[in-house]
Amino acid sequence: MKRIIFLTIAGFMAATSCSGGEPTPNSAAADENASASVVYFTKEITPEALVRIYKALGVDATGRVAVKISTGESSKSNHLRPELIKDLVQSVGGTLVECNTAYGGNRSTTADHRKAIEERGYAQIATVDIMDEEGTMKLPVTDTKHIEYDIVGSHLANYDFMINLAHFKGHAMGGFGGVLKNQSIGVASHSGKLYIHSAGASTTRWRVAEQDAFLESMVAAAQAVHNYFKQDGRNIVYINVMNNLSVDCDCDGSPARPEMNDIGILASTDPVALDKACLDLVFNYQSTSGDDATALQKRINRQHGTYIVDYAEQLGLGTMKYTVVDLDK
Repeated sequence: MKRIIFLTIAGFMAATSCSGGEPTPNSAAADENASASVVYFTKEITPEALVRIYKALGVDATGRVAVKISTGESSKSNHLRPELIKDLVQSVGGTLVECNTAYGGNRSTTADHRKAIEERGYAQIATVDIMDEEGTMKLPVTDTKHIEYDIVGSHLANYDFMINLAHFKGHAMGGFGGVLKNQSIGVASHSGKLYIHSAGASTTRWRVAEQDAFLESMVAAAQAVHNYFKQDGRNIVYINVMNNLSVDCDCDGSPARPEMNDIGILASTDPVALDKACLDLVFNYQSTSGDDATALQKRINRQHGTYIVDYAEQLGLGTMKYTVVDLDK
């Protein structure tokens, strides 16, 4: 039987035992808040565990299914490998989806991106759709503080269901990347990425916005995609894989070596609760020699990264209150 652990917004887990091993839940009693979202957890990071945690969500992928991943900037990047995600993608008849990047790496044009996809092995496990290959579409945003709309690949309209399958890790600009980043910057087109990074100032050239404005723009864009899939019979679910926990994103072709051990896989229908749960695991991590979360914690704090979940909750995208269902119990 699955063990349900009730948690508050303030406390998640003492993330490892004193020996630096498995995550151990905080057993402090919390009010069983009916508004809390459920987050599923397994310490196993295997193809079988990925399928199992998706099925635990109890939301069947129907119609045309998009699986949003990052294809990584190089073979050295820490993107989720095809052999890990293959079973899940094929079990739902999914199409892997991506958009071109906004910087001068090897995925900034469709031709280069397709070459990278082949080199990484993704085309061997599923069809891969570069959603902005044939243009863009605009999604309405509920928060127009910085951006007037979200600019995404036009092929997004071809899908009825999305599995937001993110690699949780650090990020040079956002502090960390989880499902919120994968859904905002990740689903945005080339021009949409420029628009978000500049907090609405430009769709044609790189401009760096004030940090909180950038994070708020990411939230507005993530909410636009969530709302798109929560209407007209569509749906969306969220998965974070906490492995290869470098301070650097998969968009970095030469990322720093992870200084902490892998944690596991988490999933939810609430993206805010999910990213918050992963942040709690990082910040409550009991570091030991050779297994140290300090670098990742500092990277997140340097970029005010935790603010993204605060603002997302303010906008009503989800809640930071959650309960954990441990699938290993």
